[in-house]
Amino acid sequence: MGPRGQDLRREGRLIRRVVTGHDAADSAIVLFDGAAPNARRRLSGLVSTLLWVTDESPADISAHDDRAARDIGIPPPTNGTIFRVVDFPPGAKGEMHRTRSIDYAVVLEGEIDMLLDDSEVHVRAGDVLVQHATHHAWQNRSSANCRIAFILIDAAERS
Repeated sequence: MGPRGQDLRREGRLIRRVVTGHDAADSAIVLFDGAAPNARRRLSGLVSTLLWVTDESPADISAHDDRAARDIGIPPPTNGTIFRVVDFPPGAKGEMHRTRSIDYAVVLEGEIDMLLDDSEVHVRAGDVLVQHATHHAWQNRSSANCRIAFILIDAAERS
């Protein structure tokens, strides 16, 4: 683990990830158990931990490779999904963005403001958001970290 990972461990920001699968005899086994290896601190100070990615739907459940061992942007792959946890430190301000996806977000700790084109919504630990490809940004105006789990599912525009 490099210096960045050591900093995250010291801050208590590393996330334990347990991934299960099957062995050759079709018995359930643990494939991965430990700190999620793909945690990145962004220039804004937020920490994004990629936990899993699928590239297809329905998802392939036979693979044993670590599907989070990759670089990927914010949106999910075409016909795929992304599961990540993001830590927004106090004062963090995100850029307005929109992904062509349905996003499920669960606020795990803290509080944050979701900025929309003409309004904003304050959410706190325990709140859930479902976003339909909306243009938005996040701003943590509090004095504590805000941690949100995001599941992004590729979507199609319908008329």
